[in-house]
Amino acid sequence: MPVSPPDLDLVRSSYDRVADNYVAMGMGDLTAEPWLRAALAAFAEEVRGLGPVLDVGCGPGTVTAYLAGLELDVRGVDLSPRMISHARRRYPDLPFSVASATDLGLADASLGGALGWWSLFNLPRDVLPAVLADLARALVPGGRLLLGMHIGDGEVVRTEAYGGVPVRWTTHLWQPEHLVALLSVAGLDLEAELRIPANGQVRPGVLLSAYRPA
Repeated sequence: MPVSPPDLDLVRSSYDRVADNYVAMGMGDLTAEPWLRAALAAFAEEVRGLGPVLDVGCGPGTVTAYLAGLELDVRGVDLSPRMISHARRRYPDLPFSVASATDLGLADASLGGALGWWSLFNLPRDVLPAVLADLARALVPGGRLLLGMHIGDGEVVRTEAYGGVPVRWTTHLWQPEHLVALLSVAGLDLEAELRIPANGQVRPGVLLSAYRPA
């Protein structure tokens, strides 16, 4: 099991504080994001029928619900109880629970797919590899991991977010080739890569789809 980051409680309380503003501001809305919707549709097509799908760091459940609408058996987990409260209120028919990406308790070959949709960038560089390996271990052969991360070098320490709410977390930036290497070490083969350019105040990002070989 991956080691929990030392700032886990600080990150949890920070996301609890921003959760209400996050939802009110419509963060994570996919309406104006055709390429992101296309990536989720491709992911759904690849994993449909392989087994349950886990949305790790689901926030208020927007992407979880979108995948459910694509006929996936999906559940969401998030570190923040307040985010999960919003997810349960907004999508009462879907299963959501509070959990850390570092302590998911997943059985081997128990998932058809897993999703880290811009939700793992708070994990320190020495913790992310073990989390990816844990998710890879939980995939069935042919199962997919869809990973979204911010592109860049170094770290960005945040002290406020989503309308000026005080927070304490670090955004770890990654170059795509380094993430691809981590996925390979975890035992996954890269299937596709989608670069997302910066838009306004949003940093450039990358979506990586990788599968567990048979």
